[in-house]
Amino acid sequence: MAYSYKGSISFGLVYIPVTLHSAVKDNSIGFNMIDKKTMSRVKYKKTCADCDGREVKQEDIVKGFEYEDGKYVVFDDKDFDKLKSKKDKNITIEKFVKLSEVDPIYFDKPYYVVPTGAEKAFAVLLAAMEQEDKAAVAKTVLGTKETLILIRAKGGQMLLNTLFFEEEITANPAKEVKEQCSEVELKMAKALIEGMSGKFNPSDYKDEYRSKVQEAIERKIAGKGIVSPKESGSGKMIDLMEALTKSLELAQKPKPAKRTAVKKTSERKKA
Repeated sequence: MAYSYKGSISFGLVYIPVTLHSAVKDNSIGFNMIDKKTMSRVKYKKTCADCDGREVKQEDIVKGFEYEDGKYVVFDDKDFDKLKSKKDKNITIEKFVKLSEVDPIYFDKPYYVVPTGAEKAFAVLLAAMEQEDKAAVAKTVLGTKETLILIRAKGGQMLLNTLFFEEEITANPAKEVKEQCSEVELKMAKALIEGMSGKFNPSDYKDEYRSKVQEAIERKIAGKGIVSPKESGSGKMIDLMEALTKSLELAQKPKPAKRTAVKKTSERKKA
């Protein structure tokens, strides 16, 4: 299985060689860019902006930092490697924290952590984290960027999430809510929340829009048009209490059994 990273987790004086494997996959439907007149694929070329549009080969492309208008200093992979210390090349654990202390807004990409050696040390760290209910905050350099990391244990497995740094989080443009609500409105809203509450089960949720796109593709292949779904509700603004009351009534109604989706055709090749 392909890995996204190969290195070591540094835990005090202990080094555990690991690989990281992406825990998610791109499930989007691939569309090609085509010329609507000829129905031919559109291709993109990397060209030189200051030399009559000459195509530039990948091996001739380097990174450049513009320090003045039109003036660059050039960096290649060797330059970036020289800047990395041994610590930078490892995933270095710096602190253990409660997972609940980490705001989900900081979470970025999830990975599975797979040991490639020192399995005993890996097992000890995994068990200790799970029993203490602690997650590890760590750092490493991935590519040309230092990356903040959170490592956690779950069900006998080690999971890793890259995190955003605090300075990468933008300020919320929304103002503090100061609108006053009545006790009756609050009571109704709480009742609605209670009526809609339940345990989170990921399998309950499917990408319904993706299924609609797949169905639309099949209809187009068959020479048929796309049918817009029927919209429920008038779309008019109604009184808050009326909206809460009707929403509560809907939440209390038994939900119809879900239909099992039937896969009509195999997915077509992505771009």
